[in-house]
This record gives sequence, structure tokens and C-alpha cells, in this order.
Amino acid sequence: MDGKGATADPQLQQFIEVESQKQRFQQLVHQMTEVCWEKCMDKPGPKLDSRTEACFVNCVERFIDTSQFILNRLEQTQRSRGAFSETMYE
Repeated sequence: MDGKGATADPQLQQFIEVESQKQRFQQLVHQMTEVCWEKCMDKPGPKLDSRTEACFVNCVERFIDTSQFILNRLEQTQRSRGAFSETMYE
């Protein structure tokens, strides 16, 4: 060890963050695909009928909207907790 302790190479930290984001995105896509497939796909065939296609589009849009809502709510909660803890120490 060179005595730096917890400080790591910034490029390595950036690489790890990017790879973590890729993994989270892939997990989200997999989850969305699974949910929408179960909800919309009655019988697989050579092509999608208009009802099934509309169901997939709606399902994906709702999944994205819901995910965004949850993320925004978590951010708000975290910010309000941060403000609350700051006032406790004043």
C-alpha cells in the first residue's frame, strides 16, 4: 500500500461508477421486459397485433413513469432528511 488509504484512482472510480450504471440499466430493462411480457403477450406469433403492440407501449411508458416517480420521491425524502439533520445540529 502507498498509504493513501480510502482515496482511489479517480479514473478507476469513474470506470466503476459507469459500469455500475450500466448494470443498473440492464437490470431495469430486464425487469421491464419481464413485467410487460407477462402482462401483454397472450400467445407468441410471427408478428404483434395492434392490441399487443399498444399494450407493450403503454406498459413501457407506465414502467418508466413509475420508476421516475419513485426516484424523484426518494431524492425528495433524502433532501428533507438532510435538511432535518442539519437543523438538529445547529
